[in-house]
Amino acid sequence: MGTIEINNLSFKYDNMSQNIFNKFDLNIDEKWKLGLIGRNGRGKTTFLKILQKKLEYHGSITTNLKFVYFPQFIKSKNLSTQNVLLQLANLTVSDLWKIQIEMDKLHLNDDILNRPFNSLSPGEKTKAKLAVLFCNKRDFQLIDEPTNHLDNIGRNVVANYLNKKKGFIVVSHDRHFLNQVIDHVLSIDRAKIQLFKGNYDTWQRQFELQNEHEAQEKRHLQTDIKRLNKTAQKSKKWSLKTEKGKFHKTDQHENINRGYIGHKAAKLMKRSQSLLKRTTKEVNQKQQLLKNIDKSPNLEIDYAKSSKRNLLQVEDLVVIRNKHKLNQALSFTIKLGERIALDAANGSGKTTIIKAILGNNDLIANGSVHFAHNIKISYMKQNFTNFHGDLKDYALKHKVDFSQLLNTLHKLGFDRKIFTFKVEEMCQGQKRKLALAESLCTKANLYVWDEPLNYLDVITRQQIENLLLEINPTMLFVELDRMFTKKIATRETRLIQA
Repeated sequence: MGTIEINNLSFKYDNMSQNIFNKFDLNIDEKWKLGLIGRNGRGKTTFLKILQKKLEYHGSITTNLKFVYFPQFIKSKNLSTQNVLLQLANLTVSDLWKIQIEMDKLHLNDDILNRPFNSLSPGEKTKAKLAVLFCNKRDFQLIDEPTNHLDNIGRNVVANYLNKKKGFIVVSHDRHFLNQVIDHVLSIDRAKIQLFKGNYDTWQRQFELQNEHEAQEKRHLQTDIKRLNKTAQKSKKWSLKTEKGKFHKTDQHENINRGYIGHKAAKLMKRSQSLLKRTTKEVNQKQQLLKNIDKSPNLEIDYAKSSKRNLLQVEDLVVIRNKHKLNQALSFTIKLGERIALDAANGSGKTTIIKAILGNNDLIANGSVHFAHNIKISYMKQNFTNFHGDLKDYALKHKVDFSQLLNTLHKLGFDRKIFTFKVEEMCQGQKRKLALAESLCTKANLYVWDEPLNYLDVITRQQIENLLLEINPTMLFVELDRMFTKKIATRETRLIQA
């Protein structure tokens, strides 16, 4: 039986002051379907890299398993899909059948093997890479974000596929997907790493109970800190007052006792200093406990409620891409307070429809788009635009208040040390949070979001859900997280392919 035995593991990146992992122990069974859950930047992908020995660490990892990682790096994307997959699997053409068996389970047709890998859709690339990952039965799979770029049908196919596999470690922020595929959870937060038996819902129930306990503990800690500080100050004042008192004595008898009083004051001072030292230590310990509590504060959105009843009207809209019509005529109206989800399969033109609605007339083959007069729109794109510079540069370019941007990022789980990072140094999840924070800080009547949850951790997803349900902004959005869409959408509009 294969295991991964982790002892006293510590790790820190050179540009960070604190450890991501600090002397933690863990035993993982090869039969487990283990899901990693935690805030962006807490170390989920780092943990997978450590297992592959791509990063230097302190401690020990003992295992007889051979690790394989998704998504694999592809050097020559212009090659045929067959050649790319054979290279990734380190197989010859005579062993191609091993990959084809896995492709069939993932509903991939063999005809993609003759196509250039670059010509595959994002969903096809994902499934093809997963097929390679599982073609050797002796490997242990480390799967990092397999659901990005998959529509709901594709996610269900991958979930059913993984359900039939023996064991793996997977990082995913799709809650419905995790519920389908995992039987253990490794929760990574600021203070601790915890192992749970069960799926995402099991972990969520435990997480909510823990949050209630930590909220109560936080109140107790704050009360204790206040009491200890008050005790220390009172003791300090008491000893100082007694020491000063001996110098205000005037008669002879009292002068004789001045030495006694001074001795008494010295004892009191020593006692108070000891008490002060002890209480200061307790205060510091309790303040550190406060820092360890992973908070999820309420987000804010700069929503301006429109005076208009109908904010957007789309009539018989048909869009084109590469001179081909993508969809059948689409019509819908967004009224004040509605949150409309645009639903469709991958490749059907959801992003193209969004771009056409927002003013790219070159994409429109037929139909019309009408916005309410003087409406202000906040648009969150599907992909993060390449940007070089720091957060102040970013705020200036996108015309958002810098302090408001930092405050929103902090609420989204950014440690303050990340505020000094260049945007290009941030991970995908952090960049996605930056794009989200920009949209939330933009004063708007209508929010248009194209797959806003890509790369975002489950805690952030819950924060966004709570915000939108409380404020009820008017929205048009595309999102593949079914749990999010079910909670947030007031109505769904189906985009039908041409």
